[in-house]
Amino acid sequence: MREYSVPGSAPVGDGENLADVVWSNAARFPDGVAFRRQLDRGWAEVTAAQFAAHVLALAKGLVAAGLAPGDRVALVSRTRYEWTVLDFAIWAAGCVSVPVYETSSAEQVAWILADSGARAVVVETGAHRATVERVVDRLAEVGWIWQLDGSAVDELTALGSGVDERVVRARAPRADDLATLVYTSGTTGRPKGVMLTHRNLLAQARADLAAFPTLLRPGNSMLVFLPLAHVFARTIALACVYARTTLGHLPDVKTLTDDLASFRPTFVVAVPRVFEKLHATARQRAAGKGLGGVFDAAERVAVQYSRAPGSLALLAKHLVADRLVNARVRAALGGRCRAAISGGAPLGEHLAHFFRGVGVPVYEGYGLTETAAAICVNTEAATRVGTVGRPVAGAAVRVLDDGEIALRGDMVSPGYWNNREATAEVLVDGWFHTGDLGTIDADGFLRITGRNKEIIVTAGGKNVSPAALEDAVRRHPLVSQCMLVGDRQPYIAALITLDPDELLTRGWARLSPESATLHAEIQTAVDAANTLVSRAEGIRRFTILATDFTEAAAELTPSLKLRRDAILKTRAADVAALYAR
Repeated sequence: MREYSVPGSAPVGDGENLADVVWSNAARFPDGVAFRRQLDRGWAEVTAAQFAAHVLALAKGLVAAGLAPGDRVALVSRTRYEWTVLDFAIWAAGCVSVPVYETSSAEQVAWILADSGARAVVVETGAHRATVERVVDRLAEVGWIWQLDGSAVDELTALGSGVDERVVRARAPRADDLATLVYTSGTTGRPKGVMLTHRNLLAQARADLAAFPTLLRPGNSMLVFLPLAHVFARTIALACVYARTTLGHLPDVKTLTDDLASFRPTFVVAVPRVFEKLHATARQRAAGKGLGGVFDAAERVAVQYSRAPGSLALLAKHLVADRLVNARVRAALGGRCRAAISGGAPLGEHLAHFFRGVGVPVYEGYGLTETAAAICVNTEAATRVGTVGRPVAGAAVRVLDDGEIALRGDMVSPGYWNNREATAEVLVDGWFHTGDLGTIDADGFLRITGRNKEIIVTAGGKNVSPAALEDAVRRHPLVSQCMLVGDRQPYIAALITLDPDELLTRGWARLSPESATLHAEIQTAVDAANTLVSRAEGIRRFTILATDFTEAAAELTPSLKLRRDAILKTRAADVAALYAR
């Protein structure tokens, strides 16, 4: 067993809560620009004083509606300014927020609302309202449904107009009170409600501030476009409020490139798939101008420069590459972006070196919903590509004798809502057992090597962790997704999907998945991946699927993780064919 810990810099006091910062910022820095809100005419500034007024007005409305301290209020919405206002208003009213992915099915919504015992629901659109209303007859606790694209803000503001501010302030929760129930994405079964307290989220925000002191500071800005139902995006957004870093919200990533250009963030937060798409788009644009070879050469230089920047000859090549390619990549991120933070899934080493080489380091972290997002992270002060960094301030990491990672700290959840059995399975003597496998080096950097539940055991008894091979195959610009199969089978095989934009760029859009041209191209990616492992662990066969994995088919979580069990069912015929001869 090996352990590494980092002392906390600012412990959370028992009387603190998440809404404190709203009133503090408004009192001390009333004219500071807390948000930039996207309106039809562009980005409008929202000061700390205005934000506090919005939070207070909605908190009064929740009180007037009859919601008691501890009552759960669900949020079903895309990422937008009102989401954050409501989150803080719910806390200010002493209630508990329950985020729900806006892409959730009616049955998923019904389960989360029923299990949480939500008393009220705030939805964004008429479609979301219709989803809730289809199941509301099963939800005896729900007394209110408010719609943001309707008149939710006006309704709540009017409802609370007669409530004295002192009534809201008297409801201030304490550090160990429940702040939110965040339901896991359900990659291995029905979602469980992770309980996160005010202490958990405050500890996480302070750890983020300690990890990124030059990014999270007044005057800087961050554009959040991941779903705020995802704890990773939400805790970084919370840290921005604490640091007085100007925050913007983007509900639709279809306009991401244009919005990055107009908002011009200092840094961004995303899952690895976003960085993969940014890289692929940059390459496609270069290829469309007949500069595909130039881009590939510049990419090789960027990776080499990131790995070992010392050579004068390499520096000269890097300066040329910077003018031809790297500057364009930085421009695609808005032109001011100094760094990015990645979480939610493994980020490949090649991609990490590429972005660092072009001048936008991507700091990879590791955490779970149960740890209020990142509990380890690479930072401005200490980064080791290929690892997920060292523990954040106030956290400790253990690698047990069997290789499993266990975590401890004030950001670790007290357990699952209404599920003592599941809680007892993962919380042992104050340590959260993750189910992930890893190693810690002498300097405290954690490397993820696999997941217990994802380990493939072949018929020959070989244990294979799929993540590294899948990541290596996905590095090919044509590949969208890759999932290894082979449990209790004689060899490892792979299901591979392709990127339609890259196919179009190459003029291959009309080729069928059975095309010899496509098969030969993907074989190069598979061959390269296989060099990372022994022959027994390598991909022996693969099939190119006609359609990509989708969230609509329940094959991906909202944060774009593979639902392996679901894919094995939806693509059962394709898997069977891999072992048919």
